[in-house]
Amino acid sequence: MSILIDALTSALNDEVRIDKWQRPSSVLCCTVPVEKFAEAAWILLKKKYALLAAEWATDETPFGRGFGIFACYRWGKEYLIVRSELPADNPEFPSLTRRYLPAYRFERQMQSLMGVVPIGHPDARPWIKFEDWPQDAWPMRKSFDALKPLPRVAGEYKFVRTEGEGVYEIPVGPVHAGIIEPGHFRFQAVGEDIINLEERLGYVHKGIEKRFEALSWQDGSRLAGRVSGDTTVAHSLAYCMALESMTGCSVPARAQWLRALFLEIERIANHLGDLGAICNDAAFALMLYQMMRLKEMLLRSNHKLFGHRFIMDRIIPGGVSVDIDTDGKELMLSELKKLLKEFNRLVAIYDENSSLEDRVRDTGILIPEKAREICAVGIVARASGMNLDCRTQNPFPPYDRINVNVPVLISGDVHARAWVRVEEVRESIRIIREILETLPSGEISSKVEMPSPDTSGFSAVEGWRGEIIYWLQAGPGGEVNRCMVRDPSSVNWLGLEQCIHGNIVPDFPLCNKSFNQSYSGHDL
Repeated sequence: MSILIDALTSALNDEVRIDKWQRPSSVLCCTVPVEKFAEAAWILLKKKYALLAAEWATDETPFGRGFGIFACYRWGKEYLIVRSELPADNPEFPSLTRRYLPAYRFERQMQSLMGVVPIGHPDARPWIKFEDWPQDAWPMRKSFDALKPLPRVAGEYKFVRTEGEGVYEIPVGPVHAGIIEPGHFRFQAVGEDIINLEERLGYVHKGIEKRFEALSWQDGSRLAGRVSGDTTVAHSLAYCMALESMTGCSVPARAQWLRALFLEIERIANHLGDLGAICNDAAFALMLYQMMRLKEMLLRSNHKLFGHRFIMDRIIPGGVSVDIDTDGKELMLSELKKLLKEFNRLVAIYDENSSLEDRVRDTGILIPEKAREICAVGIVARASGMNLDCRTQNPFPPYDRINVNVPVLISGDVHARAWVRVEEVRESIRIIREILETLPSGEISSKVEMPSPDTSGFSAVEGWRGEIIYWLQAGPGGEVNRCMVRDPSSVNWLGLEQCIHGNIVPDFPLCNKSFNQSYSGHDL
């Protein structure tokens, strides 16, 4: 029995109802009365120290119901989804913000896009939906017509203000001097010392979750691969695994190994780029050029072997669409050997550069207590003392047969986030070698049936930034009723605001790059 569900049932007794439509069976979903929604969160926090992984809402009027609100909790290898039902004419629920900090933005987004109201939430400002949209426009509701343009209304986003002698504001963005995506950062500073940072995101909101509802289950995997372009493998994999759990699809062993191969290649490529970019923001441009050279070598190999530099659309429902032959394996092993040799040489230069060390050590510290409070994931969590990695705690083949060494540091500074990347590059190269040596023969895909009506599927995949969560719900006719996407950035953006206090303004780009969160994956 689930440790988390045991904690709930012992406290709430017969007010907890286990739902039977949730897949896979290892992830339980229970329904509690809406007035117990926040109490359930308090129980899981205080009794089991569970993390809040995601919170979302659904429009269930096609089923003759009102709205559903969901909170997904994580404890070790276990996930639990807690659900409550809201009437269509009174979609209010108790806020979780006082229990879990990530709910602060989850619930603002739920209210902005679905029109459900978190009672007791301290901030009524819209999130993702901009202030010049009509207040009664809720794009995620079934009644919303996405084909009609929205009328523009007068509105102003009220940033948090800090007052006092010598305090001034620095607005940065949303358009930046480069090719990165738009996001607005509002600083309050005294001299060069930052005393507060507030983020304003949503500038690349594309209506992705709404778009899923108009697509077939097969086409949904292509859209998932475009949620965040630098994480195309992990997002498409998470979508496919959630769908396969709903349909009982058995993915061939060779396809599972190839999926893991693609995932580790994507991890290496992005870590190489990030390490170079971190150094570049500390004015050490040599490392940027050299790391990008290694990344480019890997991307060219991807194109030669798999037909796409970022391996986009190569993971499909039921398996993969591309294979690797003996010559391809030999080429990859040869290139990885060369890459690792040059990478280690560059890491030694990084580690021995005193000027660089002065910039990255003790800069942008996210202490372990804060990392846990924001329920951080991935690189950010592991650099701040949290041993979280879906490859070890929720493994799918071949990770259930491969020992993954997870690097965990506790200093929580820019250097720690960079060094986690260093160790993960080395570990991913080792994992790829093991995958290629043990790659089974056989088919690379199998048929995926249509899901049954009113069933749901869940998946958690460790992308290069961290844990990615997908939750799918089939409608009354077996169509896509809801696709909830939770990119790592949805929680880790909070960490950037927390780590910047006490740093100087010129160190913000360095801190930001060490997090390197996705605007697109967050804004959806």
